Amino acid sequence: MAPQITPTSAGALAAKTTTATLAKQPSISKCAYVTFLAGNGDYVKGVVGLAKGLRKAKTRQFVEYSRMIYLDGDIQVFENIDHLFDLPDGHFYAVMDCFCEKTWSHTPQHKIGYCQQRPDEVDWPVEKLGPKPALYFNAGMFVYEPSLTIYDQLMKKLKVTPPTPFAEQDFLNMFFRDVYRPIPNVYNLVLAMLWRHPENVQLEKVKVVHYCAAGSKPWRYTGKEENMEREDIKMLVKKWWEIYEDESLDYGNWVGSEAAVVDPEAVNVQPFLAALSEAGVVHYVTAPSAA
Repeated sequence: MAPQITPTSAGALAAKTTTATLAKQPSISKCAYVTFLAGNGDYVKGVVGLAKGLRKAKTRQFVEYSRMIYLDGDIQVFENIDHLFDLPDGHFYAVMDCFCEKTWSHTPQHKIGYCQQRPDEVDWPVEKLGPKPALYFNAGMFVYEPSLTIYDQLMKKLKVTPPTPFAEQDFLNMFFRDVYRPIPNVYNLVLAMLWRHPENVQLEKVKVVHYCAAGSKPWRYTGKEENMEREDIKMLVKKWWEIYEDESLDYGNWVGSEAAVVDPEAVNVQPFLAALSEAGVVHYVTAPSAA
């Protein structure tokens, strides 16, 4: 169970929290992994690699959804994380982000050198900037409970929310602020943590890697960009390619294998069909290529 976290203890979580309390097997069966792909760019390689990584980690095939885990297309899963489906209800779970990269230069956190990964290193100037900011998560991976009611609230709020530099990530942080609970960074290792906060990283325990640093996408990797010459980065890129090139994990070879066997009596698509009916007509819109 994710602990109750206050902003002042958030940094300690990254360094000290273990995954022991999250390691039990899931007791619910209405769960699914979700990702997103838009445009005609090369992110399709990331999504293919992610699907193969989930197969290699022997995740289950869920068809009735009461809990979902969203994963960006530039993420890879190296160990089974099904136990996250069994986290307590009523919360939105994700890994805390870092404010140290220059992409955050527009924020007061970056300008004064404050980061929630090490909140005791630089004091937040309450008298000048007001209350300390709420904990902020990286939206590349999160655990949530799908709900048509929440969907409706999200869409209404989106229509009246002005654009921000981090688009959907800023929006989700604002919307789920009161129910957000941090989980350890082993479930979404943002690569910049390796050089920004190495004291908070236990690389040998990492289950999910987020290849979001400049130059780190394995299918584009050259090793020439800043920090990309690191041996730990090279190792993680190599691990991604080993999964991507494993033909035994291709869908055609995987279906029908022992890993893909699903109890037919456990499959009930009626709730899914009912949800589609309740949602009504689904409208499709074009989108730009992923960054």
